[in-house]
Amino acid sequence: QVKLVESGGGSVQAGESLKLACLVSGFSFVNFAMSWYRQAPGQEREFVARIDNTDGTTEYAESVKGRFTISSDNSENTVYLQMNSLKPGDTAVYLCAGHPVISAAITYWGKGTRVTVSS
Repeated sequence: QVKLVESGGGSVQAGESLKLACLVSGFSFVNFAMSWYRQAPGQEREFVARIDNTDGTTEYAESVKGRFTISSDNSENTVYLQMNSLKPGDTAVYLCAGHPVISAAITYWGKGTRVTVSS
């Protein structure tokens, strides 16, 4: 059974930090690219960050560059999103996703973890 389970969300004040985790089971984590997306109420799902677990390369949305860091722990099948200097605009449900590096034809999704940032 494929599972992506996010954790670490919560409510914080602007300027504070959170670290999200996505625990993966049911597929070969080391061969996947893992991503974080977010979706605020009434808005489209937005790409946040991605890591290629085969080589460690990362990419980020412009809105989070310099504030967020994505990383993977292959021994734990977990992808993290360290979020610093949080802003109210970061408020959203954060979703974990993964697809094989060799193909993006199929993507697995978690159900999300909520992040609320107040001013």
